Amino acid sequence: MDLGLRGRRAVITGSSKGLGQATAETLASEGVDVHLVARDAKALERIATDLAKRHGVEASFSALDLSDSANVDSLFSQLSGPIDILVNNAGAIPGGSIDLVDEARWREAWDLKVFGYINMCRLAYARMQKDGGGVIVNVIGAAGERPTPGYVAGAGGNASLMAITRALGGHSRQDGIRVVAINPGQIKTDRLVTLLKTQAVEQFGDDNRWEELVDATFPPGEPHHIADLVAFLASDLSSNTTGTVVTCDGGSCAR
Repeated sequence: MDLGLRGRRAVITGSSKGLGQATAETLASEGVDVHLVARDAKALERIATDLAKRHGVEASFSALDLSDSANVDSLFSQLSGPIDILVNNAGAIPGGSIDLVDEARWREAWDLKVFGYINMCRLAYARMQKDGGGVIVNVIGAAGERPTPGYVAGAGGNASLMAITRALGGHSRQDGIRVVAINPGQIKTDRLVTLLKTQAVEQFGDDNRWEELVDATFPPGEPHHIADLVAFLASDLSSNTTGTVVTCDGGSCAR
C-alpha cells in the first residue's frame, strides 16, 4: 500500500537495531527520507547506507546518547529544515521488582526512555509548529497499561509517557500536529530476551530457562508489526488519530 509518505522526512530514535531499525526500513520503503539516531555509530552508518542504496531515499544519522538533554539540543541544531515525522523509540528500562532495581539504574533508564522522549517531543513540537505541522509517534510499551511488580520501573515510565501522549495529542491538532503512541507487547527482539532472562532469574533462579516464559499459544509479534503501524499512524490515512495510544500485543492485555 502506498501511504502517501514519499518525500517526507522522519527522525527515528533507537534506530540501530530492533523496532527502530524495522521502522526505518518500513518508512524508507515508503519513500521517506530518514535520519537515524542511536549511540552505535557503526551500526547507524551501515543501516543508513543500506537504506539509501535500496530505497533511493536520503538517509543520515547522528550517534548520540539522548539520555543527556544537551545531546537532544545538539541533534536539533544539526537538523535543518522541517521534521514531518518523529518516532521516539530509544530506551530500555530494566526488568526487576522494586527491591532489585536500585535508584541509579532507575534514574539512568528514565533519563533515556522518559525524559529523552519528553525532550524530543518538546523540541520536535516547536519545530513542527513553526513549519506547519507533523506527527509524533511514541513507541512505549504495554506494561504501562498492564503493570506488573516484576517490571515496575518500566510500568511506571511507560504509564507516564502514555499520559504525556494523551495530554499533548488531545489539543495538538490546533497546531497542525498529531501525537500518538503505540504500546507493543512482546516482540521478537534482543530486548525481549533480556527481559525474559531477568524474569527467569526471579521465577526460576536461572536465566537459561527464559524460553519457558514464551507462550507457545500466543507467541511474540514481529518487529514489522510495530513498524507498519508506525507508518500508518504517521500517514494522512490516519489524519483523525491523535491523543491516543494503540496497543499492538496480540491481545495480551485483553487476556
